[in-house]
Amino acid sequence: MTVLTAINPTDATRRAEFDGVAAAASAADGYSPFNEQSLFDVTAGRRLPHLITAGPAGADADGDATVAHVVGAVIGAVVGAAITGLGEIDLVIAPLSRRHGHGTAALQELLRTAPAELTAWSHGDHPGARALAARFHFVAARTLLEMRLPLPAPPAVQNAASAGFTIGPFAPETDTADWVALNALVFAEHPEQGALTADDLGARQAEPWFDSGDFLIARDRDGRMVGYNWLKVEGDIGEIYVLGVHPDTAGAGLGRTLMNAGLARLDQRGATVAALYVEADSLGPVHLYRSLGFTDHTVDVQYRRMDHPDRSL
Repeated sequence: MTVLTAINPTDATRRAEFDGVAAAASAADGYSPFNEQSLFDVTAGRRLPHLITAGPAGADADGDATVAHVVGAVIGAVVGAAITGLGEIDLVIAPLSRRHGHGTAALQELLRTAPAELTAWSHGDHPGARALAARFHFVAARTLLEMRLPLPAPPAVQNAASAGFTIGPFAPETDTADWVALNALVFAEHPEQGALTADDLGARQAEPWFDSGDFLIARDRDGRMVGYNWLKVEGDIGEIYVLGVHPDTAGAGLGRTLMNAGLARLDQRGATVAALYVEADSLGPVHLYRSLGFTDHTVDVQYRRMDHPDRSL
């Protein structure tokens, strides 16, 4: 059988095993199996991490032979990791343990106590995740694109002053409340980004990558915060972490102005590639990014499972 064990994220040994699975998957797949928000939720105690291990031979609830004795896995060996809570499941199987039924067995066990309505991310639109989604009655609900652009980018065609805006760095002591309010307005229909609080912002400011100079704030002639381009630089990759403009500025070119300012900043910071994530159905932003030269790099799919009459699935 496959065994799921909830772990305390402050237990250094078990957390190292959890992180080891994630690191192995990232190295093999080229992308992380858990998004940043999921890991923040684990650290904050809002969601629960699990290790997936090979247990003694047996049968699952449907009478099917289970993984350990099929593939000869060492009992107790870590074969995967998962995160549960807040109506979402994140699941990854270690690369060397894939294609042996561990994912099926683990997901079946996770679903026994999961809420009727549930979401799950498939980072990289992994074919194994697609197969599991079909078997367990999940349907694709959202598609998130990661787009990339080599740096330096082409020269900016518009400057902030000519557009009637000024751009400067984020000031935590005075800008926090205004930014949280503007972000909530801009992303009112976004289930993750729009829900960020001052505490969430503070947690990100505590991250080693945070630099207030990489958090570009746009203001109008009256000094009102009307947009932002928050950048995240780690190694050679410079991410457009989140870009937002006040709805009142629609058509004024502020999004392009902020993008050009952000790309120039990433180039100054030594990044060789700019990256960003965007909802595939956000046609305006996608068009803007493509017009700046960004191309698709990876695709993430969020699956949704509604209540199913057979609760064993």
